[in-house]
Amino acid sequence: MEKSTGALTPHHSHAKLKRSVKVVRPEKGDGNIEYKRQLYQPSSTRLRSLATQMSYRLDEGHGSCIYYIGVEDDGCHSLLDYTSVSESARVLECIARSLNSIVCSKVMIQNEVILIGDCDNETKEGTGGNTSDANNGETADAHIYKNNVESGIVRLEEEPLFKDVFHNNDCHVEDEKEEKTEATATTSSSPTHGSDTPKKSHLVKDSNSFTRCEIYIRRVETHMLDASPISLVELAKNGSTLSLSTYKKKIDENNEKETFEETKQVDNETKSKPETSISETLSSRNIRVAVVGNVDAGKSTLIGTLTTSCLDDGRGRSRTAIMKHRHEIESGRTSTATTHLMGFRNTGEPISGKDSIRTNKRKSEDEIARESYRIVTLMDLAGHEKYLKTTIHGVSSGMADYSMILVNSRHPPTHMTQHHLNLCCSFGIPTIVVFTKTDGCPEHALKNSKEELFKLLRAPDVGRKPFAIRKEQDITTCLGKLNTLAPVIETSCVSADGLGLLRKLLFSLPKRRRHEKKSSRAFEFLVEDIFNVPGVGAVVSGFVNAGELSVGSDCNVYVGPTNDGTFLKTVAKSAHIARIHTGHITSGQSACLAFSLKKEDRLKLRRGMVVLKESPSSTREFDAEICVLKGEGTTIRKSYQAYVHILNVRQSAFARKIEIVNTNAFGLPPSHAAHNDDDDGIVLRPGSRAKVHFEFAQRPEYIRPGMRMLFRDGRVRGVGIITGIQSD
Repeated sequence: MEKSTGALTPHHSHAKLKRSVKVVRPEKGDGNIEYKRQLYQPSSTRLRSLATQMSYRLDEGHGSCIYYIGVEDDGCHSLLDYTSVSESARVLECIARSLNSIVCSKVMIQNEVILIGDCDNETKEGTGGNTSDANNGETADAHIYKNNVESGIVRLEEEPLFKDVFHNNDCHVEDEKEEKTEATATTSSSPTHGSDTPKKSHLVKDSNSFTRCEIYIRRVETHMLDASPISLVELAKNGSTLSLSTYKKKIDENNEKETFEETKQVDNETKSKPETSISETLSSRNIRVAVVGNVDAGKSTLIGTLTTSCLDDGRGRSRTAIMKHRHEIESGRTSTATTHLMGFRNTGEPISGKDSIRTNKRKSEDEIARESYRIVTLMDLAGHEKYLKTTIHGVSSGMADYSMILVNSRHPPTHMTQHHLNLCCSFGIPTIVVFTKTDGCPEHALKNSKEELFKLLRAPDVGRKPFAIRKEQDITTCLGKLNTLAPVIETSCVSADGLGLLRKLLFSLPKRRRHEKKSSRAFEFLVEDIFNVPGVGAVVSGFVNAGELSVGSDCNVYVGPTNDGTFLKTVAKSAHIARIHTGHITSGQSACLAFSLKKEDRLKLRRGMVVLKESPSSTREFDAEICVLKGEGTTIRKSYQAYVHILNVRQSAFARKIEIVNTNAFGLPPSHAAHNDDDDGIVLRPGSRAKVHFEFAQRPEYIRPGMRMLFRDGRVRGVGIITGIQSD
């Protein structure tokens, strides 16, 4: 929206004309269409504001937007000449370039408004010289210009400024759009029937030819686009003195320099960056890391430092940037499970989380995803014992490839550290140990913390060998042995010690869960959260565990199960991945789906549901083979009630039947082995294995054989695998 742009250009000789001839509809505050009167020598601050505005319009148009130059907010023609409009278009193209976007088409339009009579004479005389026009309801300005209906309107498409800059131009205009534009230009250029005005095939660049411009901009959804060779600051300094030839000369120099540097560094691999899509980046090259540790270990601070690329001040500045609730910021304790994206280029260079255009603002998830070749999703989990069940659910449903156990170097590991370590090992998740707050830490305190933690890692129920990471070669050594080794890194978010090694380790981690191999299976979407978005309706977020889905008006899916075990049949209208609109989602992605549900059906949605493409079934009873974990004494017998976690499902369940498996298989003492009690039946002790028939206490759920389960009564008591279900 542009009402005032400062001084007019010296080329404009009709500044006193009243702009009252409408050529388009009035501008709307939302949407992807923006009107601009003129951009004349904008300052650096103004350029940043315009870049923020263009970024908003691109988001509103799901990656594309349209700019009308030479048009007022009410849709009236601004009555500018060709030179003014062309300069404004050049500035907008440079701004688009800085936002990883390019101009697909630039159409100049003339002859929509024509000048009648002498502007200066009529301005001096006013309306006193002619009273008949007042009776017709027209002012003197109506005689100065009017909509041109007698001669043809000229619409000519000019070549964009940066058309030849891109080595891979994915932002071409569709064939249908080009044909439509050509047809419109041909029709508009031809004279009206009965008119003697000759057809015009060129643009008039004098001051009496009122011009406006339509620019179609599209964001390039790929990490391959480099930063703009001409910065916005340089544009602000030089203003309109930089000509088109100067721009292209500088672009060519930059390209030659980049080509020379790339040729120098090429070994046996090609330096051309691979053709990839955001969908592939967020699935096959997305490493999910669960971050756990005690309440004072600094989990949120480390994640905030890694994702924002800004060091902490020692008073919680980094953690406040990623915390979700007000009480979390005030207390410094995380109470919910949240995910944060950390991007890398294909060279291993991390993507800066700070926006270069919008000062003191973080980049959004879609901006990071577009720039990244590889993504690490950091899952921030609660460390306080009060929120233990939230942490267990986050590890169970997070589909984590790896886990990071954070330990405060100034204090030895606590019982919560041991519990988090056992939790990750129960799910078979490789572990990375990170010592935090090493700046100013006494040597004896750090040594004591290491000794205590190494004892926990070497314990029989964990079975990991500590491996210190001190240089880059150590990262290569431990990558293939993460099932037996536990890399140990010392870091500080204040002094940045060890953060470089940690970033290199995260980038080098191989993908452990191959969800792309499950794309041929039936579609299965695990619901983690529910929203009611005004104007959209019911929206669910979650993880695509298997299969693929193309959303649209003909995409019928089943959501459930509800409390009575039934599924709701609905239509998946649209989808988003990393806040980017998409028409197709595949296994391994975290996504959001919008449904067409009635108001009464929206109330039936809950966490723990699934979205399926085929007709599903729910179950209330299932069989599982479990192993009771060693630790504090516990007794499990028939009718034992525990809280069960099966991926995103969490509900109380009863043990209805117990069958002993492999009694004393591990040489356990009789007090810890499962045995048959004549009075109460079979009793399970820590370390024993058994087949148990469970029954959900509240409602049926959707589960499948092969899913990993965890059960607890306060703390984790055992893990297992589902072997069979009974469909309702």
